[in-house]
Formats: sequence, structure tokens, C-alpha cells
Amino acid sequence: MSRGVFDVEAGLPYPRGATYDGTGVNFAVFSENADAVEVCLFDSDGIRETTRIKLPEYTDEVYHGYVKGIGPGQLYGLRVYGPYAPEEGHRFNPNKLLIDPYAKELHGQLVWHDALFGYRIGSKKADLSLDSRDSARYMPKCVVVEAESRWMPAFPWRNEKRPRLHWAETIIYEAHVKGLTIEHPKVPAKLRGTFAGLANPRVIDHLVKLGVNAIELQPVQAFFDDRYLVDKGLRNYWGYNTLCFFAPAPRYTSSGGDVGEIRHMVHRLHEAGIEVILDVVYNHTAEGSHLGPTLSFRGIDNASYYMLADDKRYYFDTTGCGNTINQFHPRVLQMIMDSLRYWVEECHVDGFRFDLASSLGREQREFEGNARFFDAVLQDPLLSQVKLIAEPWDVGAGGYRLGGFPPGWAEWNGRYRDDIRSYWKGDMDVLPKIAGGLLGSADIFDRRGRRPWSSINFVTAHDGFTLSDLVAYDKKHNENNGEDNKDGHDDNRSWNCGHEGPTDDVAILELRDRMRRNYMATLLLSQGTPMILMGDEAGHTQDGNNNAYCQDNKISWLNWSGIGARDEAFMDFTSRLIALRKRLPLLRQTHFLHGEPVASDGTKDITWFRPDGKEMGEADWNNGLWKCIAVMLSGQDDLPLLILMNAHYEDVKFELPVLRSVAGWRLLVDTARGLIEPGEPPIGSDAPFTVPARSLLLCEAER
Repeated sequence: MSRGVFDVEAGLPYPRGATYDGTGVNFAVFSENADAVEVCLFDSDGIRETTRIKLPEYTDEVYHGYVKGIGPGQLYGLRVYGPYAPEEGHRFNPNKLLIDPYAKELHGQLVWHDALFGYRIGSKKADLSLDSRDSARYMPKCVVVEAESRWMPAFPWRNEKRPRLHWAETIIYEAHVKGLTIEHPKVPAKLRGTFAGLANPRVIDHLVKLGVNAIELQPVQAFFDDRYLVDKGLRNYWGYNTLCFFAPAPRYTSSGGDVGEIRHMVHRLHEAGIEVILDVVYNHTAEGSHLGPTLSFRGIDNASYYMLADDKRYYFDTTGCGNTINQFHPRVLQMIMDSLRYWVEECHVDGFRFDLASSLGREQREFEGNARFFDAVLQDPLLSQVKLIAEPWDVGAGGYRLGGFPPGWAEWNGRYRDDIRSYWKGDMDVLPKIAGGLLGSADIFDRRGRRPWSSINFVTAHDGFTLSDLVAYDKKHNENNGEDNKDGHDDNRSWNCGHEGPTDDVAILELRDRMRRNYMATLLLSQGTPMILMGDEAGHTQDGNNNAYCQDNKISWLNWSGIGARDEAFMDFTSRLIALRKRLPLLRQTHFLHGEPVASDGTKDITWFRPDGKEMGEADWNNGLWKCIAVMLSGQDDLPLLILMNAHYEDVKFELPVLRSVAGWRLLVDTARGLIEPGEPPIGSDAPFTVPARSLLLCEAER
């Protein structure tokens, strides 16, 4: 191995990472506590380490150097020197090859071996003992890439028309790159499971036909499989185990790890009017707890990149994943911001969903709505203009912060999910909760000028039952995860409709179809931003597994060839329902509804009715036995809409509201029969109207 065959100059402390300028590469690595940093160059296969170059300068806590004669395609890694003193928070070990936090592309896969750990596994002193084995042969390598903006031929963004959807118009489809495409029979085999596969016209046509206009992709930044999963023959399918925040996950690229494939995917989706939102994990990394491997941040500067406990040997963990990223440190916060801007500037993504976002709002230990991360995003001229979605909880003390995020943010509304499930399951005492959820959860979000779109409404998501399983299983069935069915949520608020799992009983199947329609109709008729889980429209089942994070197989993959007649009908129902939402402005209002007059006759923007046609009173709301309700939406320029909901197991007769300006009501949606805009005769207001058991109806006024 050579240490001095290249001409090395001081270079610059910015930008961070490896930057090619047409002649050579500038390397810049932040470390507050290291003594030295070496760049290690590898051959084209990433197997043989050919050269080590010590970065000659240290400016503003950044090691840097300029190396002439190397360029795009060069494979490299880092070795960082400093004290190995876990009790002081330092875990430097130059025997461990490290991934550059700013690497834009990775080559190869992580191969689990004890040499990846900075300490000697099995030693009596545990992580206090230094492991001197070299880890390079087991590590993926970083790749020097072209400077995207200055030297790479411009990607054809000039022809792009970005959707730039208003939040009130947005309908999100949560999806997985591989799960959506790996089984699609009309996607070329070599492209299935990749960004190129998602860009295939057949896949995009399905999204367009369905009517969604934003796709939220589970993590696509480079992540790795946990060792304990690999040892059990499983994989980290979901991808919430990020290690490199700038590089795409190599497993989702059809050739290498080039970010150009993501650009192509985004471009094609934009052409179809579909925005792209990335699910990102800036709360923890794949390095895990103090007993985890040394792959990047831990070896570069453990005390800066991670939040440490009072005993600095351990981590202050609010994520349940072993560590918490220390965004309180300005250089770490800078890395997060640089990463977010990179995906917006270079890949034109339209927004982000932040996993366990409460951890990003912790000022040291406590959550603050004006935390420095939120302030940094708010003042950023680029990031403040994209869609920002928080998963508003973590597992730390005081971590459930639904409604606690600042203006400009939307939030996954877990309370909406739970209340909708409880209502249609037939639980008592949920009427006030369901009413609030239908109107965008104003009690949570109506403050500081926030709008109904702040509530990301969902009934199902990647974490939990699919919609088909929600109506087919009373209990989780996670045996395939290898944890004795102890993992995953127990509070599913599901109902199997009379039989656990698959059945041929026609009555049960019809009831399950009706319940699916109830959930989907409630979701798409509620104020706020609806989010549909991939495959719910097509009857996807995970066989009762509500925590399929490690199931990279047919349990998780959408089976395009297995969509039967019932699911085809439900897909059509969902598509028509989305079209109806787009057609009726009253279903996607930009302001919260509080019963304010909108007409001279005293008609209010929102009115709640009992089955006897009278307005709801306080005593009615407190009657925990009631499971049926009607709500009328009105506006100055739109025909009133009437939503009738009956979660009873028996039919209920409703007296429809009598209004001077309304001659009758036209039925638009009937979940009992699976009809949308069936063209039936208008319903008069002079006789009781029967709402079938466990059903939802939507009517539009006739004048």
C-alpha cells in the first residue's frame, strides 16, 4: 500500500465530503475531537486498499485536503485517529474503515463480521476493549461522483413541470420502492424492485388511474440490514436503519448506486402530476447502541454526532434504536440541512416525512416547538417551501407531541386512525372524537394559523395492519418475524367480522368488503390530508402480520397478479371516491369549520344532526351509546353535502334535514352497496330515510 503517490495540497474545509473539480478531489471531514483523518483509496472492485492519504489541514474543526489525479468513480473510505475512551464518549479506532457522512454514492454491501465492531466482542470488559482487526473488506466503499451542478451534463429538468400541489389538493399514497414493483408482471424483470421500476409507465398508470397525486416513499437513503435479522435469515425491508443521508440505497438501483435513477423516477412521476415525498430517518443511525458496530459517525466523532447519556459510555436514546442523532450540535444540524437541500436541489423531491420527528425537536432532553431544527428549516428559503410531515412521536419521555409542531408542518394523526377504527369497530363513547376527526382535528391543529391540511389522516400505514387485515384479524400474527409474536402493536382496534383470517363464507366476505368501503370513504370524505397505504386499494394482505419490517418477501410485496374480482371492485370504488373528493370543494376546505353562518338564512358551514333530524346538543354528544350521526357541510357557492354514518349492527332511520333552499338529496356514495354516484332518483326530505347497518352515505343537495 502506498501513502504518497499523489500530489496532495491543503484544499478547502468546504463543501463537506468528496468534491471533484475536473482535475482532482477535495476531501473535507468534520470532527471536533479527532487527532487525524486519512482518506483510503481502493481499486475498482473495492477490495484492495491501494493508498492512504492523511488530510494535511485542520480548519474550523474540519480536516481537509486536495488530491490531484483522482476523479469520478474512485472508491474510498475514511480512517480516523483519536482516543478510544468510551467512558469519555470517544470511540475512535483507525482499524475501522468508515463511510464518509457526505458520500453521494456507495459501492458494495455491508458484510457482517465481528471486525466491524470497535471493541472486542466477548471480552470481559465488553466495549471498553479496543478491537484491532481491520474492517475494510467487510465495508461498502464511498464513490467519488461528478459535481452534479457544475460538471455533470444537466439532467433534463428544463422540460419539467413540477406539480406544486396545494396541500388541500394533496392525496398521499404511502409506498415502498421494492414492494410496489417487484411483482409487477409488466415491468421488465431487471427493473423490478428499483427506482427505474417505479418509473415504469405501467406503475405510474396505476397511480394515475387510482387518482393519488403524491407518493410517499419509505426510506431510500442508504441503509443496512441489522445483524440480528441477517442471522435469522431476514432483512430490514422497511429501511428505517439509515447510515448515509446523501446516497441512495444501492438495493433500489438497477445498476450501481447512481442517483441519476432517482432523478429519472422523480421526473417521470412529475410528468404524471405526482409529487414525490421521501420518508427520512434523521433521528438515529444503523450504528445502534454502545454495543453496535463502528461504521461511520461513531468512529468519526461519537461525542459530537450522538446524544450521550450522563454516563458518556451510553447513549441518550429516544428512538428505541440504540442511539439518537445529536442535531443539537451545529455541525450535525448542518449535515442534516445539507442533506435535505441535496435531495430537493439535485433530485427535485417535493417534501419529506420525518420518522420519529419528536427526537428532532428535542433541545438537549426535552421537546420544544421552537427547537433549532424547526427554526433552521423555517428560515431556509428552499426547505421552507416543500412539504414537511412529522411523525409526531418518539419513545422518549414526553415524546408523543401530536399537534405540537410549528406552522408549516403537517403531522401524522395517529389519534384520527385510532378513533376511526374504534368507531367502525362499534366501540362506545367515540362520537365526539369521530366528529373532530372528520373536520380535520381542529382541537389539535387550529392554532397559529395552521390549516386542516396539517392533519395527515390515515387508517392504515406501513406500521400496522393493512386495510384487508384490519377487517380479517382480531389479533396480530407476527410469528414469521422470529420473536414469538411479541413484536408489533397489540392495540389494533381491528375486527375480523366473525372469523379469524381467510374464509370462504360469502356473508363474512361481503361484510369485510363493506367495512373496507367504510374506512376508505371516511378517510376520503374527512377534512385534512388523506394518506392511503400501498396495496390497500388492491386488497393486499400480510396474513395478519402488523409489523412486517423484516419481511422482504411476498408478505410485503404487492401481488399484482393476485387481484381478484372483489378487490378489482374495491379498487374502482376507491378511484371513484378520490375523483369525487377532487370534484367537491366542500370535502377539502382550506379553513377549519366551526359552525359559522355562510348564508342569509342562517345556514352554517357545519351542522350536526341526530337521526330524528334535530341538531345535536351537548347531551347528545355525551351519550356514549350513540353510534350514528349526520353532518351537513355548506358553503356560499357549493351545494350542501350530507354525510350519514351508522356504526350500529342494525339499520337506522334518519330524518333528512329540511332546508328552504333544498328540494331533496341526491345519493352519491353508499358503502352498503358499494355505489358511487349511481344516478338514482333524488331522496325527498319528507319521509324517514333508512341508513343500513354499518354503512356510510354521502348525499348532495338538489335545488
